[in-house]
Amino acid sequence: MDHQAKGSRKGRAGGANAVKADLIAIVIAVTNSDPCVLTIAQANALPSGPFEQAHRSLQSGLRGWVEQQTGQPLGYIEQLYTFADRDRIGAEERVISISYLALTRDEDAGGSARRCWASWYDYFPWEDHRSGTPTVVLEHLRPRLREWADDADDTATRLDRRRRAAVAFGFDDRSWNEELVLQRYELLYEAALVEEATRGGFSAEPTPVPGRSMIADHRRILATAIARLRSKIKYRPVVFELMPPLFTLLQLQRTVEALSGRLINKPNFRRLIEQQELVEKTGETTAETGGRPAQLYRFRHTILDERPVAGTKLPLARA
Repeated sequence: MDHQAKGSRKGRAGGANAVKADLIAIVIAVTNSDPCVLTIAQANALPSGPFEQAHRSLQSGLRGWVEQQTGQPLGYIEQLYTFADRDRIGAEERVISISYLALTRDEDAGGSARRCWASWYDYFPWEDHRSGTPTVVLEHLRPRLREWADDADDTATRLDRRRRAAVAFGFDDRSWNEELVLQRYELLYEAALVEEATRGGFSAEPTPVPGRSMIADHRRILATAIARLRSKIKYRPVVFELMPPLFTLLQLQRTVEALSGRLINKPNFRRLIEQQELVEKTGETTAETGGRPAQLYRFRHTILDERPVAGTKLPLARA
């Protein structure tokens, strides 16, 4: 449903209290087992534009801006979050950003001069644990977060910083929680370990850790979208919005792993998918997997009518 946030219209004309509203799209596709986000500029911004009087609704305005800036048509779309923090754009301007998460299939995410798809792991390299704990976590984040914690002025703050870092990044034998994407980014921002936090030219600030930056708070918005999607694929079958009409179970598993940044127990995954009757065989096979022909499946759309809260309940591997 399309909700207009309070304060989305411009306030006193030309006055210091003027409030603007813009629309931001986080468009996701999975290409070759890589979760990608649609970007503009030099791949450092999300498609966006102001909400205008001529727009019939928030969604129509968003679709119009994305089409105009990238040529990408939008399919599945849901409102994500409204960002209204003071000074998030600039000290002299108050902007409310209404963000939407959109999902599209690989075949609909073709390249063009106006479209730029970038792996979301370029922006968050610490989030991909499919091959184990990333090097950036072990060699950059853990020592620098501990240094940041130890730099606190008092014992209580030092312990609190160490605890929050351990929970967010799975230090001290804690488990990794793939859904804490936003908490991890905000912790790195607080520790001034991401480029966005060091803008302003202060030489005393530490060098940012690896990870591509974005304009304004667009990387924070992207982190919010990734966290939402990682959570949602566990209880709603939205992953099928990213799949082609026909797919193998291995393709489905690889897509879920790409989104979650975690490996999945193959037998358990297939058992749960079949038990929940989320897919059905088509009777067709494909040899594109490189081995013996693999069965092709399709999503059972009637499951949405039979069980409105159907989900994949993904058996993510706990390494």
